[in-house]
Amino acid sequence: MTPAAPTAPLAAALQVSQLAKHYGNAPVFAGVSFAVAPGEFVAIVGDSGVGKSTLLNCLAGLDRWDAGRIRHGSTDLGALDETQRAVWRRAHVGFVFQAFHVLPHLSVAQNVALPLMLLGWPRARREARVQAMLQAVGLDGLGGRLPQQLSGGQLQRVAIARALAHRPPLLLADEPTGNLDPDTAARVMDALIAQTREHGTALVLVTHAPAAAQRADRVLRLTAQGMWPPA
Repeated sequence: MTPAAPTAPLAAALQVSQLAKHYGNAPVFAGVSFAVAPGEFVAIVGDSGVGKSTLLNCLAGLDRWDAGRIRHGSTDLGALDETQRAVWRRAHVGFVFQAFHVLPHLSVAQNVALPLMLLGWPRARREARVQAMLQAVGLDGLGGRLPQQLSGGQLQRVAIARALAHRPPLLLADEPTGNLDPDTAARVMDALIAQTREHGTALVLVTHAPAAAQRADRVLRLTAQGMWPPA
């Protein structure tokens, strides 16, 4: 029997090389290099004010950087203009924030459906996907409720369902458990990790919470001089 060929390593979903960011003459960080594979969960920690949220905004193409390179798959983000970045982000990135950013005038189901509507999914396919996502994050039967009728933990799960509804290859999470009690935070992390594993999504999470960081495949520390451990 012919031996099986060795499995080739997966190409990085995200590749960051020597990234630097300044505000005026004040440096935020420099020399940041790291990679994240499909399906990998990387937590980024660091002191307050070191630029963790700014780094996430750069990774999403929401903020400019001053040096270095960001690649998502085969896409060089620095080569795209603002319109191209917006189109790319809509299709390829999910974002979960500490403050939820759930639209109060829309139902739970309508909030989750937003990225699918923007991408032009047909109604029947969109509704089926929304119901599947609500079930996956433990909110089955709550699609008709308004956000003000939900708890903080439920709202964060709505945000996770919305971020992952279109099956993005990259998910960025900025302190997603920061406003939650420990038990609720653990349930939110369960939902977040389960969904990223299922879809092979590369997850980059910024957190101050040791319990959240401990769930990661790798923990990286952002400093003004770069990322530790270095790539």
